[in-house]
Amino acid sequence: MEQQTEQWKRVLDKTEFIAIVTSGDEGAHTVGTWGDYARTLGVEGEEVLIPVWGYHKTEENIRNGSPVELLLGTKTLQRPSGKFGQGCMLSGKGEIQTSGSLAELTKKTFPGSRGVLIVTVEKVLYTYTD
Repeated sequence: MEQQTEQWKRVLDKTEFIAIVTSGDEGAHTVGTWGDYARTLGVEGEEVLIPVWGYHKTEENIRNGSPVELLLGTKTLQRPSGKFGQGCMLSGKGEIQTSGSLAELTKKTFPGSRGVLIVTVEKVLYTYTD
């Protein structure tokens, strides 16, 4: 997974927007954030850190066992075929922390946020077929 990890981190480094998807009794639930926000908090190993403002339904879905999917993409990176444009879906476990050192750092970095979403990436699916 090391090569895959480096590849999705390159995509994350260039993405403008991140879609965050969970599911619950009402079906899929999607929220989003700016790529810059995730880059500001950074990636720790296989964990993507995202500031949380609302995300109450996302939090409920995670608490009820929903996995988290992050969809990201950029048209500035070259694919193995030589064409430009790369995207990927990162799937894994999520946790929202509203207290503790990471949450406090997030609140300081992003005033008005209520904590941090930590997504531990377990699977990567690339969205191109060439």
